[in-house]
Order: sequence, then C-alpha cells, then structure tokens
Amino acid sequence: MIDPPSHPHLRRRWIRVATVVLFGLVVGLVGPMAPANADPDDEGGTAELRDQLDKASRGFLDAQAALKRSQAKQKEQEATLRTVEQDLASHVDAVAEIGRTAYRTGRLGPMSALINADSPDRFLERANALGMVAANEQREISNLEQTKAKAAEATAAIKTEVREQERQVALMKARKDQAERALDVAARQQKAAAAKAAQSGGSGSNTGGSGGATATPAKRNSDGSWPTESCSVNDPTPANGCITPRNLHALQQAKAAGFTRYVSCYRSGGSGEHPKGRACDYAAAKGGFEGDATGGDKTYGTNLANYFIRNSDRLAVLYVIWYRQIWLPSSGWKAYSGAGGDPSSDHTNHVHLSVY
Repeated sequence: MIDPPSHPHLRRRWIRVATVVLFGLVVGLVGPMAPANADPDDEGGTAELRDQLDKASRGFLDAQAALKRSQAKQKEQEATLRTVEQDLASHVDAVAEIGRTAYRTGRLGPMSALINADSPDRFLERANALGMVAANEQREISNLEQTKAKAAEATAAIKTEVREQERQVALMKARKDQAERALDVAARQQKAAAAKAAQSGGSGSNTGGSGGATATPAKRNSDGSWPTESCSVNDPTPANGCITPRNLHALQQAKAAGFTRYVSCYRSGGSGEHPKGRACDYAAAKGGFEGDATGGDKTYGTNLANYFIRNSDRLAVLYVIWYRQIWLPSSGWKAYSGAGGDPSSDHTNHVHLSVY
C-alpha cells in the first residue's frame, strides 16, 4: 500500500486522485449503477384489491375477445343467409312456373297418353315424357324444401350468436362492476390517504400529452384470444429475473416510441403482477424513482400512460396506474391511492403497467 504524502496540500490532492481512481475501478467491476432510489415495493392497495382487479380485467378482456368472435360469426351467417335467400327466390319461381304451366296445359296422365297414342311406340314415348316432367317437378320441389331448411338454419345460427353476444356483454358489465366495487371498497378503507392525496392536488384527468404512437400488436391466438404465457424470458431491466414475452413486447414498444427512462420489471417477493413477470414500473424522472413527479417529469409519465391506454388492445393491457389513478379497460380512469401515501405506492413517481 502507498502511504499518502505528509504535506497537507499534497495529501489532499493525493486523496482526490485516489478517490477518482477507486471509483473508476468500482464502476469497471460492477458496471453502471442503478438509480439511487429503490424500486417501488408493490403496486399499492391491498393484495385482495389487486387480485380483484386482475380477475376483473382478465375476465373483461376474455369476454371482449369472445364478443368479437361472435360478431364475426354473425357476419358470416348473415352472408350465408343472403346467398340462401337468393337461391330460395329462384326455387320459388321455378316451382311457381311449374304450377302455372300445369294450369295452362293440364297434366299429361298415363290414361290420356294411351288413348291419344296411335301406336305402342308413341305410347312409350309419351310415358317417358310424363316421367321426366314428374322428375323435374319433384327435383324443384325438393330443392325448394332444402333451401328453406338452410335459410331456417342460418337464421337460427344468427339468433344463437346474438344471444352469445348478449351474454358476453353481460359478462363485460359484470367484470366492470367487479372492478369498480373493489375500488370503491379500497377507497373507503383508505379514506384518510385519499383525503391527503386530494389536498396535494391529484393528477387531474390524465388526458394531457400526446402518447399518440401506435404499437405493433402482440401475438394473439387464431380466435383472437390471448395465449397463456409464463415468466419465461429474461428481464432486460436492472431488476433481472424473468418476464413474460408479452410484457417484454410492451416494454420494447414503449422504448421504440421514445419512452427510454429507467424501468424495473421483475420482483421476486410480494403479490401482484411483478413476481409473475407481467408488470413493469416506468420511472417518470430521468434519475429513477424519486419524489412526486412535476413539470416535464409529470408530462413524461402522463404521455407514457396515454401511450399504453391508446394501445391497450394491441398490448393486452390489464391496467395502468399513474398519479393516484388506475385505468382499467372496462372502466377508464378511477381514483387509486396507495396504503403508504408515499410517491411509490401512490404512483406519483412512476407509471405501473400490467399486461394479460
């Protein structure tokens, strides 16, 4: 070890140089340092509330996807019905023409064919003609009956899809009510924290900012539903751990849209979506998770929240939390205050995103 110089001036200079060198060695060994402020502990609220919001939003998105599938089927059935109705009209005309012809000329029967025939060959010829006419009439009548059956089947299928849509709309409303009841209960339980948040000004309507970029849609199943995903890909944020492919896609899309400030996703402990790899916290300030965001930092957070909302259907957004409010696909923005009343649990220093 090298001893510092004895002269005071040289000693102070030696200490400064040694400090710079030591800092450089530390950075070289451990890499870039994370923001000084620790990541938020949880998503705010209670575990029961988060569970209710998760179930409500998932149920709403499932019903929404089922509704879209049913609407697509109904369009197909309506197109089928239009085609069948055109066929039905042509068969009705054909059968009607048979009736009109029979009325004008009278039907050719075996007895009249025999009486009017001047030879056995002529009789057989007329008998064959009678058989052909009867076969043609029977075919047209059969076609008419089959087409009427197809029309009835298509009509019944449309009614089935309408009932399915009514059922899915009712489920969506039930999930919406479930989420809002859970938030109402939480609001009553946290009345003191909500009053404190109201005194500090809140966040307004969260409609400012652009957030207008369009995200590339995440992958869906062929029927439009979201595939089940696990915490299976590496978390690229300093939190390490794992996240779901869909959450990684949302993170990458947000960065591509210009939202490049500090992000933390996976957390091994606690409840909520973070341990499942389905959530990320996006810091509003350049330095990480600091105090209440104001000015440009608050605008950044608002723009980011609006970006996720604008692209909620493309990114499978379950909910967004920002500045004492939570956005749900079923209900829009609702009041949301953390139990701790601090910037992390109130989400006034970061935007929380949870995906399906």
